[in-house]
Amino acid sequence: MTKNKILIVGSCNTDMVIKTERFPLPGETIIGGEFFMNPGGKGANQAMAAKRLGGEVIFIGKIGEDIFGQNSLNLMKSEGIDIRYLGKDSEMPSGVALITVDSTGENSIVVAPGSNGKLTPADFDRALSELDEVAVILLQLEIPLETVEHIVRIASKNDIRIVLNPAPGRDLPDTMLKDISAITPNETEAEILTGVKVVDIDTAKKASEILRSRGVREVIITMGAEGAFVLSDSYNGMVRTPSVEVQDTTAAGDTFNGALAVGLAEKKSLHEAVELACKVASLSVTRMGAQSSIPYREELNQLEKL
Repeated sequence: MTKNKILIVGSCNTDMVIKTERFPLPGETIIGGEFFMNPGGKGANQAMAAKRLGGEVIFIGKIGEDIFGQNSLNLMKSEGIDIRYLGKDSEMPSGVALITVDSTGENSIVVAPGSNGKLTPADFDRALSELDEVAVILLQLEIPLETVEHIVRIASKNDIRIVLNPAPGRDLPDTMLKDISAITPNETEAEILTGVKVVDIDTAKKASEILRSRGVREVIITMGAEGAFVLSDSYNGMVRTPSVEVQDTTAAGDTFNGALAVGLAEKKSLHEAVELACKVASLSVTRMGAQSSIPYREELNQLEKL
């Protein structure tokens, strides 16, 4: 049986975005510009990225019985994502993220998890029959840690490659990290995990070495426009990103992770998979929005024109 599917377990939100010249100070009200809503959530974003890049994607998440959740469900279905295990919660609303994007494309995000907080180990166990065909499981931290730990244990026992995007940042137990195949923090998340402030290649390497010492086999620290630092048995060093004009960094990390999962499911080397992820994420930041910014694979040739 071919193991080529990507199983993504995570959050599904609606993003409410306001563009503004700068972020407000505490207690300050400022007048913003354009407002729009997009389907989002780290899990759903990563599922969309993986699917648009040609991955065969199963998504497990939880939405509320409301218009926000229904819109997200409809979009994922229209893109061809397998949502048989996307559950509905009758008590909690769908997750919502309030996002401010400044004139440089940087963003500030506050998430109300809603039904995402009710995603349980039992919700994952409904899909256990799929694991024989799964090459990569991709996880984040916008769902309960208990559920993430349960999935990691099950995936490890089934010898399935696990990629953890540790966002939002928090410290994690070594008992879980030792079963992680690859971890993909950004600079801030790497500092939370290791205590090392990541500002350049040397500090990225130091943080990566700490994570390797805690049991993670492959460490990929994403460093924005600089690219990603990789520490593994097969590759050690920076993978640079193409230079582009940034419009909005929302979901760039999610796009990177979805693309990384596709590369690994296609049996690319870790270096090749990170190269693909850097290219796709670079293209996504030239566009506004979360899922609306995620490119299809055939669009990657646009990088040559930017």
